[in-house]
Amino acid sequence: MSLKPKVFIDGREGTTGLQISDRLSSRKDIDLLIIDEVKRKDITERKKFLNKADIIFICLPDDAARETVSLIENEKTRVIDASTAHRTSSGWIYGLPELSDTQHELIKTAKYVSNPGCHSTGIILLLTPLIETDIISKNEQLSITSITGYTGGGRSMINQYEDTNRDKNSELNAPRMYSIGARHKHIPEIMKYTGLTTEPIFMPIVADYPQGMQIIIPLKKFNKRRQIFDTLSQKYENCKNITVTDESPAFKTSNINADTDYTTLSVLGFDENILLTAQFDNLGKGASG
Repeated sequence: MSLKPKVFIDGREGTTGLQISDRLSSRKDIDLLIIDEVKRKDITERKKFLNKADIIFICLPDDAARETVSLIENEKTRVIDASTAHRTSSGWIYGLPELSDTQHELIKTAKYVSNPGCHSTGIILLLTPLIETDIISKNEQLSITSITGYTGGGRSMINQYEDTNRDKNSELNAPRMYSIGARHKHIPEIMKYTGLTTEPIFMPIVADYPQGMQIIIPLKKFNKRRQIFDTLSQKYENCKNITVTDESPAFKTSNINADTDYTTLSVLGFDENILLTAQFDNLGKGASG
């Protein structure tokens, strides 16, 4: 009788780590290793757990994630990194199974897997099939908007939004653009895995709701709506957690897939004006799922 695989979450106390822990804690087919709270920042103790585990989830900032990888000496240990640190690194498999026909198998057998960014997930699902089939040029100058719930900002942002004493006139009450004066950290993986050669104009917005995300990509003077819908439908026809639709409701809500691993891709618009949208949970299909 084979032993159950040992799983360790390095950074279990953060938003992503806690959600992964919740998802795994009820499973009977794994042994979830829990480090003593007092020793969770002790390198010697962490190293012991890291090399005892068969599978490690890294839920830490980039520099700390790189340190974690450097501490692993067990050649049989497999790593899933939820940080940005290794998403474009050679030797790491990008953890988006829908990326290609072979990606699912690559992930299953990989020693090192980089978990996709939340914004990147929706953008790549929408654009990659369209760029691969030359419906959209890899040189196209695209403008992309992403509206997300506040849980993607980590514990500090969650505490701000969930403060019961928050001022009724607080700026937190309205949607807020962020990363305005700097290149967003998801741009490199977006360009690598979509094939874009022209960097998109990217506008992330955080709003006053906990979970859920909507990616919005407008295409102007693009008389290919049926072709786009058919291409995306064919690409994801065997993906049980992705739905492709061309229905235009009165409103498109960003949190319709909150608390799930499902994604809704929509091809909307009129005449030659097209709106592509992806709705999913920033933690479910994003960081933790």
